[in-house]
Amino acid sequence: MMRLVRYCMGAAMFASACTPALKLTPSDAPTVLAHQVLEAADPGLPGPYEVLQLYYGSGTDKNRVEYRDSVAIRTEPVDASKLVSLGGAADSRNEYWGFTPKEMPLNARVWYPKGDGPFPLVLVVHGNHSMRDFSDPGYDYLGELLASRGYILASVDENFINGARAENDARGWFLLKHLGEFEHFNEEEGNPFEGKVDMSNVALIGHSRGGEAVANAAAFNQLTHYPDDASLTFDFDFDIKGIVSIAPVDGQYLPTGRGVVVEDMSYLTFHGSHDGDVTSFHGLRIYDRLRFNDSGDFRFKAAVYVYRANHGQWNSVWGSGDIGPRSARTLDLRGLIPQVDQRRFAEIYVSSFIEVVLKGRQEYLPIFRDHRVIGQWLPSTMYITRFETNAFRPLATFEEDIDVTRGTEDGVSLRGVSLSTWREATLMLRSSNRPTTSASQENQAVTLGWNNRIAGADTTRHRPAASYSVELGGRLAARWALGRQHSLEFMLGPTDSTPRPRRDASQPAATSAQNDDGSGRGRAGRARGRDDLEMPAVDLSIQLEDAAGRTSSVVLSEYGAIRRPLETHVMRRSDQECQRCTAPWELILQTYSIPLSDFVEQNAALDLRQLSAIRFLFDRVHAGEVVVDQIGISELEPGFLSARVER
Repeated sequence: MMRLVRYCMGAAMFASACTPALKLTPSDAPTVLAHQVLEAADPGLPGPYEVLQLYYGSGTDKNRVEYRDSVAIRTEPVDASKLVSLGGAADSRNEYWGFTPKEMPLNARVWYPKGDGPFPLVLVVHGNHSMRDFSDPGYDYLGELLASRGYILASVDENFINGARAENDARGWFLLKHLGEFEHFNEEEGNPFEGKVDMSNVALIGHSRGGEAVANAAAFNQLTHYPDDASLTFDFDFDIKGIVSIAPVDGQYLPTGRGVVVEDMSYLTFHGSHDGDVTSFHGLRIYDRLRFNDSGDFRFKAAVYVYRANHGQWNSVWGSGDIGPRSARTLDLRGLIPQVDQRRFAEIYVSSFIEVVLKGRQEYLPIFRDHRVIGQWLPSTMYITRFETNAFRPLATFEEDIDVTRGTEDGVSLRGVSLSTWREATLMLRSSNRPTTSASQENQAVTLGWNNRIAGADTTRHRPAASYSVELGGRLAARWALGRQHSLEFMLGPTDSTPRPRRDASQPAATSAQNDDGSGRGRAGRARGRDDLEMPAVDLSIQLEDAAGRTSSVVLSEYGAIRRPLETHVMRRSDQECQRCTAPWELILQTYSIPLSDFVEQNAALDLRQLSAIRFLFDRVHAGEVVVDQIGISELEPGFLSARVER
């Protein structure tokens, strides 16, 4: 909190001054991305197919020459009037476009492979932007890439609803109507796509509002009626295997006042730290709500936070102007990674995801477990990643109740020893645009702080290391048949807070303002700002213990970088930054996946069938604070571990 106060107070100093010095977290990419252990072919490079292109649409478009004069396939308009409301701008918009919501077109540009097929189908849709600066050409780089690798990709035109409000349900509905067109194309004799579309393998990609729209489409695909007006019936039921949300919004469409829940499909989302439009990583909320109900069919979800990426560079039309043509007057663009690098990242991750989900190419799974395996492919910046599969079995998710000693699975208990901070709370986002829908991650986690030093002038005096344990109890390990094939998984991220040293028990009791009795009730010290002395790196040990008291430990930093929040300043003026954001960083937790076999290698006597405790042992640095979530066990598909960075 003190850091935030100083951050906002300092804003006034720059309100009328020149743009302040560029502030970025020093990059650890030369170390973290030093490895290249995945031996599969680079998924971001073109494949063997010759790429063809065509347009389909109304053939009567007033403003889009390609959808008037160049359509190879004519489509009939659709009535979107129950989903699209243009309000007071209706007359001017209808005049500009030449149609009303009752007869909106189904237009798209398509990249496809030359060949007999059938080829899996991918739709991509843009988000909100000036309706006169057409957005659908901006995913040409994905169209060319995926078509060359054996996919049909259609970039859907929804420019005619850009600038509207509360239209993200319509954006998703339009995608499903386009899938219906492809179903027809595939069956129509003489159609360029006759027999060439594999309608059993479909994926959707959306950017910005389109990123929320693909989640809406996935939900609508399973419904029989429109939630906001049941007089509109649905009959879709397409074989959508996965969706991708690029820098999505979330919460702009809330049917029955609730966030849309996606079920039983794979999901990928990514977001840039320096996004000047969608300030926070809202894709994490879609990620957290997604449910895997069927443990039989393999599915997974993944999220990536890309340091120094912005909003618009995912689209080749939008570029660096996240808030319009005058973005450079307001946004500090100096820290952005180059556009080619940002799109290179998208090519790698989107292509890998599509290859896994639609073609079952599991050689690309290690990318989602640990991005370090492709360090030489990735642009040189920092990434925070998370993933989870339908095989994940939770031990502690911190969502159930207010009892901080009780886990998620029956019989699991949680215990802290000598912690300065131990509390469960909702994680927040940095955005303050809309406190009711934008500021929360809508996810609970536990915060753990420690300081092993004893207060006083002698800084060499320490007490035993603080710890936090997940105690399995009963015969849980035996019931779950835990073995070397399983992995321990959890999410973790350090904060900038440092608790005070523990009280010297030989000295008189401290005042309440100084109290820290080592019991977990002591108050942590203030959060230190980046202008203070550099704080030491955070590290800790992960220890397993079996019923006989045998233990085995590994060092967490060997499984991925452990970073304090990445410093992020998007606006040129600090006072404007403070108005938009609650902090100069966003707390994004990293997934760590540790094979249980690694613990057995450290101590062959460890009996995993008798596992009794999983312990976060704060023995590597004397003080720090971390946030932890989603502690559990997975039996991963073998492909995830087919490439690993050596410890």
